[in-house]
Amino acid sequence: MADNGCVLEMTREEFEELVAEALDRIPPELTRLMDNVAVFVEDEPPADDPELLGLYEGTPLTDRGEWYAGVLPDRITIYRGPTLRMCASREDVVAETEITVVHEVAHHFGIDDARLHALGYG
Repeated sequence: MADNGCVLEMTREEFEELVAEALDRIPPELTRLMDNVAVFVEDEPPADDPELLGLYEGTPLTDRGEWYAGVLPDRITIYRGPTLRMCASREDVVAETEITVVHEVAHHFGIDDARLHALGYG
């Protein structure tokens, strides 16, 4: 976190571009497997979890069966506010955004938090 108490400034559009770039860096062999998932950027997470950087909501690919049809897309949300508050520089925001995007996409693939932490995507 920035020691000076200042929040790093970055427009919503700039942050959305970082999220898009992080998605673009996921290997194509994985993005081709992503199915029925939409990615969103929101300014702030739910009030009950103000430090949340990202959230995956849906049914992981590993849990989908023959019953899975005609459902709304899974939702990945990346939160701009807490990311900017915890980072001291633009480079920190780029790195943290990429980690968060990969973390939430991994949930779409059925990878749990314990495994993600072990892989360095905590």
